[in-house]
Amino acid sequence: MDDSRTPPRETTAVPLRLHAYRIIRKILLVFIAVSLANVIFANVFYTPKMYRILRENSELELKYKLLQNKIRSAQHRLDEIRHRDNFVYRPLFSADTLEVAGIYTPYDESKYAPLTGDDYTPLMIDTWKRLDAFGRQLYRTSLSFDELQILAKNKENMSTAIPAIWPIDRQALRGGIEPFGYRNHPIYHRWIFHKGIDLAADVGRNVYATGDATVQLADQGQPHRGYGKQILLDHEFGYQTRYAHLSQIFVKAGERVVRGQLIGKVGRSGGVTGPHLHYEVIHAGNVVNPINYFNRNMTNEEYERLMEQMHELNLDKFEE
Repeated sequence: MDDSRTPPRETTAVPLRLHAYRIIRKILLVFIAVSLANVIFANVFYTPKMYRILRENSELELKYKLLQNKIRSAQHRLDEIRHRDNFVYRPLFSADTLEVAGIYTPYDESKYAPLTGDDYTPLMIDTWKRLDAFGRQLYRTSLSFDELQILAKNKENMSTAIPAIWPIDRQALRGGIEPFGYRNHPIYHRWIFHKGIDLAADVGRNVYATGDATVQLADQGQPHRGYGKQILLDHEFGYQTRYAHLSQIFVKAGERVVRGQLIGKVGRSGGVTGPHLHYEVIHAGNVVNPINYFNRNMTNEEYERLMEQMHELNLDKFEE
């Protein structure tokens, strides 16, 4: 009896395994078919979710373009304000154009690295670069207005402090004026920046303070190098003046001087080839052209004659 029962159990077990296999196969085939259909549908037809994403992307792109338009409009207004600042407000207070290092230097590209790898990368990076440039220029304009506000409050004091006269008697000039800027150095035979102007005059000619100030430095210097005997005046409002290669100094550090006061004598101390006064005007830490402070009350004819006097004299023997 036992032997007769065994075959039916084996016969029943085989069809059950086969049936289970077929069911699993059908499920897998259905899953593959559904997945394939989903991929085809997703690439050929838009789902509601994709429509929503596309709509949001389109709205984001539109917002970026609107932002760019606003930046351009704001930049135009800022350019107008900067123009008035440079040609109206600052000249009104006899102030030089404010220079801030790095204002027009773009940020490093690494700043925008997180925005890369997207279809909208060019639009986003361009927008942020515009916004950053605008922010830097706005900062510079803000600094300028802060300075002008201080100047406005102290206009009366400022009018006597800012350098505005010749440091020597113009009748004492002998041989002309060596200009501010790059020049071919007589010893080094290369172009070197000349930080001031050289006024050729005989030893012993009077040197005057060009504005009310405090003596910041009265230095005997080195006899045959550099500036030699020199005076550095602090006029406040961001201005300083330097008088170098002197033969005599009549003031000391900490002393107050007024415009037109005798402070020294022309000489040939320091690195020079001939007697002269080296005169510098410094604004906000940067040297500026002193000639701009001589022509404020000149006629066009007087200014033209002054320009005719400008030529290389090669009065400096060493680098200053």
